Amino acid sequence: MAYRILVGSYTNEIYTISFDSNASTLSLVSSVAVGHHPSWIAPHPTDSSIIFAGLEQSEGAVVTVKYDRGGKGTLIGTVPSSGADPCTLLAVGTDLLVGNYSSGTFTTIPLSPESPYLRVSQSTSIPFSGTGPNKERQESSHLHQIFLHPNRVELLIPDLGADLTRRFTRDSDGKWIPNGHVSYKAGSGPRHVVVHDGILYTVLELINEVAVHTLPPAPEEPTLLACVPTMSTVPPSVDPYMLAAEILLPRPNLSFPSPYLYVSNRNDPSPEGDTIAIFSLADPQQPELVAEVRSGLKHLRGMWFGGPDDRWLVAGGVHGPGVKVFERVDGGKGLRELAALELEAPTGFLWI
Repeated sequence: MAYRILVGSYTNEIYTISFDSNASTLSLVSSVAVGHHPSWIAPHPTDSSIIFAGLEQSEGAVVTVKYDRGGKGTLIGTVPSSGADPCTLLAVGTDLLVGNYSSGTFTTIPLSPESPYLRVSQSTSIPFSGTGPNKERQESSHLHQIFLHPNRVELLIPDLGADLTRRFTRDSDGKWIPNGHVSYKAGSGPRHVVVHDGILYTVLELINEVAVHTLPPAPEEPTLLACVPTMSTVPPSVDPYMLAAEILLPRPNLSFPSPYLYVSNRNDPSPEGDTIAIFSLADPQQPELVAEVRSGLKHLRGMWFGGPDDRWLVAGGVHGPGVKVFERVDGGKGLRELAALELEAPTGFLWI
C-alpha cells in the first residue's frame, strides 16, 4: 500500500513523497514552491486537503497550500505571521496558532471558510520576553513548539531562550491566555514536549537531556521528577550547538502496547550518522535508555510517526542524504530501516 507524506524543508519547496509499504520504497511524487524555508507543516483541523506552513524569514509568513487526490499541491495564499522566523504552527478549533522563533511572538490567526482560509486582519499577537545564560542562543525568547495537551484544553509552548515552557488556557471568551509555566535549569533550552499519563517530557536542546515533570492542570505548579541524557556518551568532537531536536511518544496501541520515547540527536561526527534514542517508560517517572539507532542521517532535525498503529517513523537529515522510513520492531524498542530517498534539506513531516 502507498502512503503519502508531505515534507517541509530548508529550501523553497514542500515535497510530496510516497512510501510503498509492500515494496519498502520511497519516491518523489511532486513538489510545490511556496517561499523561503517552509520548515513546519500543520494540517487544517477539518479539511484534509489543506495545510499551512511557516516561512522562516525575517518578515515571517504563513502559506496555505491545497492538495488534490494525487498529492499535488497548489499555493493559494500567503499572509504575515506577525513575527520573525515562524518555526511551529498548530491549527486547532477555529484558529491557527503560530510561534515566531526569532521575535518571540505568539500569534493567533482565526480560520476562515474561504481561501486563503485565514482571517489575517483579525490576528492577534503576544510578545514573550526572557533570556538565559547561553549568550549565543538565549539572548531573547525563542518559541520552538506549540503543543496541545492530549487530554485537556491547555497549550504548552517551549521557550528555548527563556528556559520555560509557557502554559496557556482559554478564557471565558475563548481566547488563549497565559496561565503558569514550567521552569528548567538555566541554559538548558527547552525545545519540544510530549505528555503521557499526566507527565510532561521535555527535550532540552542545549544540554542534551530529557526533563520529566508532573503536570497537574494549570496553574498548579509542576514537579521535576528526573533529567536523563539523550545519548549514552557525548562524542568529544561533536558540535556544541543544536544537538537534541525532536521528541515523540506514539500512543500505545494493540500492536505496540508499551510506551516508548523517541529522541533525535544532531551533529554526531560518526560516519553512521545521527542517533535516535529510544527510552522505555516502564517507570514513567524515570525513562530508561534502551536503544540508540544510527540513522545514517546528518543533522536529524525532524521526524514523525505514521501508518497503521504508528508502525513507521519518517525522519530527515537537513545536511544529507535525505529522508528515511524506519519500522518499529521488538515491540517499539528498536527501529529497522526500510526505505530511503535523496531529498534536499528535509525538516518536517506530515502523513496524509
